[in-house]
Amino acid sequence: MTRLSRRVLVGGMAAAPLAGPGIIRAQSSSKPVRIGLLSDMGGPYRDVGGTGNRVATELAIVDFGGSVLGRPIEVLQADDQDKPDVAASLARQWIDSEGVDVLADGAASSSGLAIQQVCRDKKTVYLITGPATSDMTGRQCSPFGIHFSYDTYALAHGTGTALTRAGGDSWFFITADYAFGYALERDTMDAVRAAGGKVVGSVRAPLGTADFSSYLVQAQASGAKVIGLANAGTDAQNCVKQSAEFGLAKSGQRLATLLMQISDVASLGQSVCAGLAYTDSFYWDMSDTARAWSKRWSEQMGRVPGLLHAGSYCAAYHWLKAVKAAGSTEAEAVAAKMKAIPVNDFYNDNVKIRQDGRVMHGIYLWQVKPVAEARYPNDFCRKLGTIAPADAWRPLSEGGCAFAKG
Repeated sequence: MTRLSRRVLVGGMAAAPLAGPGIIRAQSSSKPVRIGLLSDMGGPYRDVGGTGNRVATELAIVDFGGSVLGRPIEVLQADDQDKPDVAASLARQWIDSEGVDVLADGAASSSGLAIQQVCRDKKTVYLITGPATSDMTGRQCSPFGIHFSYDTYALAHGTGTALTRAGGDSWFFITADYAFGYALERDTMDAVRAAGGKVVGSVRAPLGTADFSSYLVQAQASGAKVIGLANAGTDAQNCVKQSAEFGLAKSGQRLATLLMQISDVASLGQSVCAGLAYTDSFYWDMSDTARAWSKRWSEQMGRVPGLLHAGSYCAAYHWLKAVKAAGSTEAEAVAAKMKAIPVNDFYNDNVKIRQDGRVMHGIYLWQVKPVAEARYPNDFCRKLGTIAPADAWRPLSEGGCAFAKG
């Protein structure tokens, strides 16, 4: 066994009740259909993705019936460590040697872009859920890449536009120093300027930064009305917590969490996050069907799911539907079916997948409620508004995707 393959966590799934992390193999001599998740298992994105994405994918397999084309379905998961070289090596090994039919997740945008390149070269479908950069369906798009979750354009134009129009017309950015941060900063700057605001400065912090004090001092000194956090995961959590310690809100500056998820609220505490606004297409309490699915996921994980967990389910389930419709796991046929068949699940209702791979669901602006307004455990948010798909996502004609024409 190679050094890389020893990092793989395998959870095979037969037509049986949901399993834990161990291996369950269907009693069949057929070659299994394999879904490979390349995830952040111990880094800053472990809570928003990690093991929770495998649980979500296994739920999709159970709901699909445990097999497709008469073959059992298995899930492989490995830690790509948010490193493009590791992600690319694992992707190649899984496709070439492990019989993986589709890759998913990707965690950090830099890793996701590396996976996208491998999948483009090897004609393998990539179900993009972890990476946020809008370049996944833009300049670095792939005929085999389908982006199910957020992207930096939607996040920027949701939160950035709303806050600028509400009076936050000067911005300073604390930005994660890699592909995701650059894209989120770029797209938010564009949104702020389009809404009549200005950018007074920015600073870049390495991924995994624990102490943001020097960056917060620069942000405070800028005099900007809004401090935009172009980061995510534990980086964003540390930034929010330390900004409260610095008393930024008391000085009149507003914090804009450009990528925030429910796990961040749970980790930091509702009292710390109260008043923060953020953009997200999924909230566990948004509908009866979302609550029912979230309950199933929570029984395995002990907390409520976020967008990337919901997106992992949706991506796997829709891919399996397309495989069945195509009668094959061949990438070109399956990708065509994925774009031809509307996405339907517990929070997508007849949603189309655009030519460039963008899943065109609606998104929402949420605000964290004060603790006193919570009616039950995990009652964190209220919905401030709905952003229609045509307004949420970058126009096809502006993305720069070589094979997609707007």
